[in-house]
Amino acid sequence: MHSRTSLLVACLLALACAPCVALAQDATPAADVATADLAPRLDPNAPDPAPPHPELAGVFQDFGGRPGLDALMEDFMANLLADPRTAPYFENKELPRIKRQLAEQFCAILGGGCAYSGRDMRSTHTGMGVDRAAFNALVEDLQAAMDKHRVPFRSQNKLLAILAPMHREVVGQ
Repeated sequence: MHSRTSLLVACLLALACAPCVALAQDATPAADVATADLAPRLDPNAPDPAPPHPELAGVFQDFGGRPGLDALMEDFMANLLADPRTAPYFENKELPRIKRQLAEQFCAILGGGCAYSGRDMRSTHTGMGVDRAAFNALVEDLQAAMDKHRVPFRSQNKLLAILAPMHREVVGQ
């Protein structure tokens, strides 16, 4: 359970915080933000934040496809905002974009054919001070949302196994 939680937390923090940090770091004029937001900001040396796994198409369906992922992100974000361990990371952030990019990332990973428009995890989390406790709390909040949406435990674990290594790009950056 502990490793499952760590994996999930790393992935979610990376995705959820990437869009907000990107805007703060880019200092892009307001007129150019929409255009700049269309292209992912990826460090060519960082691991792919949304590696596609077409073999997981059945798992994608267990999540309810893209509509299911969008609904999952609503509850996941509500959990993150209600959790005092994670809420500070999401204050004054563009929550609709964060939810959209998390759904894109999960959709791409699960072989749903989506394109991830967010940043890599390392670039996103640099300077945020995410520690192991915050990461683990995020994973717990994701697990609660997946349980609420009745995502089979086996499918949850398949996603978490892919997300888990991302903690190295999130914690301590």
